[in-house]
Amino acid sequence: MLRTANSAIGLTCALLVTGLTVPACGGEDEAATDGKVTIVYQDAASPPEDRQVVAVVRESGVLEQVAGWVSKAIALPHDLTVKVTPRVPPGVTDAVTQPDGQTIYIPPRFLTQIHDVLRKVTKTVKRPALLPEADYNADDLTAQSTQFIFGHEMGHALQRQLLLANLGLEEDAADGFASFYTVNEVGPGPSLATALLFDELAREEGELTLEGYSSDHPVTQQRVFNFLCYLEGSDPGKYSAPLVGAGYLPKTRAPLCPQAWAMLDYGWWTQLQPHFSEDFKNEGGRSQEDAREHLIAETKALAEQLDELRTEQTRSE
Repeated sequence: MLRTANSAIGLTCALLVTGLTVPACGGEDEAATDGKVTIVYQDAASPPEDRQVVAVVRESGVLEQVAGWVSKAIALPHDLTVKVTPRVPPGVTDAVTQPDGQTIYIPPRFLTQIHDVLRKVTKTVKRPALLPEADYNADDLTAQSTQFIFGHEMGHALQRQLLLANLGLEEDAADGFASFYTVNEVGPGPSLATALLFDELAREEGELTLEGYSSDHPVTQQRVFNFLCYLEGSDPGKYSAPLVGAGYLPKTRAPLCPQAWAMLDYGWWTQLQPHFSEDFKNEGGRSQEDAREHLIAETKALAEQLDELRTEQTRSE
């Protein structure tokens, strides 16, 4: 199972990762129009051994869900083309967003690698209670983790196209968008599937190297806890028992998660607000205001319990 808070969790340093007009296309490239997002599946170019997992992702519609929300909600200054293709720039082995934010590449071999890892997970790891038994298989976990990973890359694309201001590492912000989108629009599945994926990668990775510690990506061990923290903080009443009670998220971290989620949620709504499409302005504005009120309430709640939390942490050291 996902190792509990009392065990070492280390994960690979790259999110293995990255983002509909959504026509989902096959074969030839098709450019998006009017600042929309287009998914292009270059099936014929994929090696035979990778086509099965591409079909799993394609049939799940997870890429189209993310891209469709962005196309609906955001007035992009440029088209964004997402290419599921082996024809990638030199040196690219996982999902990646180009510096101008106008192209995202997702190599089929990368999806196959995710599927292989998650097939092993389903055979060796106890199913977390939040994941339905029917979804605990390599295909469904691959689709859900791919959605989170694509959310990460979509975060990069939005930052680069919209020239969003970062107050920290861009990789942290991209992780944040993946949580922001999936928790709000999909539910717990993508966060949990990605945590399982990264946990298994950590076991295979072994001790971190200098390159791992110095990467522009945060140490993956910490990223797993961040994914779980944002999920738990979004609804402690629903997620505390299966995440904190089961030992996946440390009790020392959990009290900080509701305010952390509220800050992330309000932060992304606020960053995106100037770029809402005309049709989304009212809905997005209400979401931003709700997130603001939630952040104020959670910050007040944290302030009221902070002395007690600090005292408890001091006793446990």
